[in-house]
Amino acid sequence: MEEIQVPPYFICPISLEMMKDPVTISTGITYDRENIEKWIFSAKNNTCPATKQSLTCIELTPNVTLRRFIQSWCTINASHGIERFPTPKPPVSKPQIIKLLKEAKSPKMQMKSLKRLRSIASENDANKRCMESAGATEFLAFIINNSNEVFEEEGFMSTKDEALSILYQLKLSEQGLRSLIISGNGEFIESLTRVMQHGSYESRAYAVMLMKDMFEVSTPNLLLSLKQEFFIQVVQVLRDEISQKATKASLQVLVNTCPFGRNKVKAAEAGAIRVLVDLLLDSSEKRSCELMLILLDQLCQSAEGRAELLNHPGGLAIVSKKILRVSKVGSERAIKILHSISKFSSTPSVIQEMLSLGVVAKLCLVLQVDCGSKAKERAKEILKFHAKAWTNSPCIPNNLSSSYPF
Repeated sequence: MEEIQVPPYFICPISLEMMKDPVTISTGITYDRENIEKWIFSAKNNTCPATKQSLTCIELTPNVTLRRFIQSWCTINASHGIERFPTPKPPVSKPQIIKLLKEAKSPKMQMKSLKRLRSIASENDANKRCMESAGATEFLAFIINNSNEVFEEEGFMSTKDEALSILYQLKLSEQGLRSLIISGNGEFIESLTRVMQHGSYESRAYAVMLMKDMFEVSTPNLLLSLKQEFFIQVVQVLRDEISQKATKASLQVLVNTCPFGRNKVKAAEAGAIRVLVDLLLDSSEKRSCELMLILLDQLCQSAEGRAELLNHPGGLAIVSKKILRVSKVGSERAIKILHSISKFSSTPSVIQEMLSLGVVAKLCLVLQVDCGSKAKERAKEILKFHAKAWTNSPCIPNNLSSSYPF
């Protein structure tokens, strides 16, 4: 490749490498299929990378003539070590998907058809979008919604698991996710809740990861109507630590839902506080710790959440321990949790416990290091709240008392 000049029109504008499967988009620019699919579908861009023009449609038209020129050029230059690219497999068509969906309605053909759909979805992003536009979303949701009463029947769980895994694998568009949310007046959310309650570990993981995607595009109205059982099952998935992806998805689901209505109370009553504290004791992964502290902060904005945290023997200790050990976001949230406890739940025994556990010493350290103005301000407020109880404590250095008179 270094000995000869590759024609510039063989080069993909994105990867700057020779195209294997050239396709032309609505702006008339040709790209390699894999690269432009990543740009449009994975990165969710709606502009042409080269011209920055908005895309009027996302149809990718195979540039067969250019592909044949590239293949011929590769053949001619084979002596230079250049291999001829094979003719790419054409993407699936909408009529093909519709035919498969019709076949899948037959109980005898259903599993075979679902496995074929899974295979098609795994090939590329264009196939995923084709499946969505052909009605696969609605059909897969129908299977999941209508197989909840027969968990014990042989074969039914595997069919539902297959449908759920495909639905998650599709990485639906915002419109597709919203259609799931509003379908049947929340029926699909209830179906996923039952999957989390009765399903296999794999299907429970898919259910909570799909919920995460759905709630990221949801409206507050739906989030206000979530039932107690929903929170019980999400917390149970969190407790079971099925996988790192499922744990993060569960945390994100709770973070997205708890700010609305009585959801933070429902989550606290479902045992979320105890699970979060237990997980924090063993977790060192940055993003997971941040999500746990963000969620604990949300829950501690309710009296029920604060009570649950204080009832846990390690609650205050682990929150204090994470200050200055996770990230700036983690420290701010941990201090905010302690601020809520100090302001609204500060009984004499709690004040003494904060002193004996080293919480006061950690707050004093916060005032002496660079960890953000908001964190410092809240730490100072906490120390002011209980200045009379802590002022003579050896935890508070003399120089700090004179610099920050409480």
